Amino acid sequence: MLFGSSILITSVLIFAIAFINNKKEIPANHVEVILRDIGHQLLLSAKDSSSRVLPVKKLNDNKYQLSFQNNFGFISDTLINLVQRTFQKNALANDYIVNLKNCKQKETVFAFEINSQTGDLTPCRGRALELGCYVIEIELLKKNTFNFYWYLLLIIPLAVVGFYRKVLFRKKEEAAAVLDNNDYIQLGNYRFYTANNLLKIEHQSITLSDKETKALKIFAENINQIVEREKLMKEIWEDEGIVVMSRNVDVLVSKLRKKLSGDHAIKFINVHGRGYKFIIE
Repeated sequence: MLFGSSILITSVLIFAIAFINNKKEIPANHVEVILRDIGHQLLLSAKDSSSRVLPVKKLNDNKYQLSFQNNFGFISDTLINLVQRTFQKNALANDYIVNLKNCKQKETVFAFEINSQTGDLTPCRGRALELGCYVIEIELLKKNTFNFYWYLLLIIPLAVVGFYRKVLFRKKEEAAAVLDNNDYIQLGNYRFYTANNLLKIEHQSITLSDKETKALKIFAENINQIVEREKLMKEIWEDEGIVVMSRNVDVLVSKLRKKLSGDHAIKFINVHGRGYKFIIE
């Protein structure tokens, strides 16, 4: 009985592993669309809504280059936050390196790395990059995954059940650790944990109410864009059958502004007659 179960589990695992290894990679044209959106949002943050993002160049299997029609300047945190937010939203990559280079000398003027294995490297935060011609190179890092297929072929079938349980337990622990480290949205110096109704800055944790979390998530998905009062009222209250006044939105934004006051680069701008604009400078 145990032998038969071991053989069955081994067969299922081998089939599953073969299926995972044969999964198609993300199409290059889809990656290019995401990167063009990053370029577009970066220009908007630099208050440039007219010049073009030039065609994305694929430098090799994992590296892409963004270039722009005109010169522009921005804050380094803007690029870090924009890439993190866009990659998380589109599930493009967890590990990557971004290099900002000047056009003429091709010298790196700013770079950062997001790596779930070795830890993030984000030097020069808050640095103002002067007006100039820049290209952005983004390299998507591939994970070195352990191949269970060959290991399973070498073990004694009778030991498969115990081995499988051990591997399953370890995978759950690793998944929990990755979730703890990466399941957040970077907003300036804050980490926004939407699933936990929590903001973290340095060693301080700030609890959010359900409505504050809903509102901040809407703003985080629409940085530098006007969020209409009607949208906030509908998605935060009216979808739950609660009718509220516009004043409720003002009170909610005021609470968020206070809880995010630890980072002066984060601002809520009142757009008269329309709503609010969430800005990270």
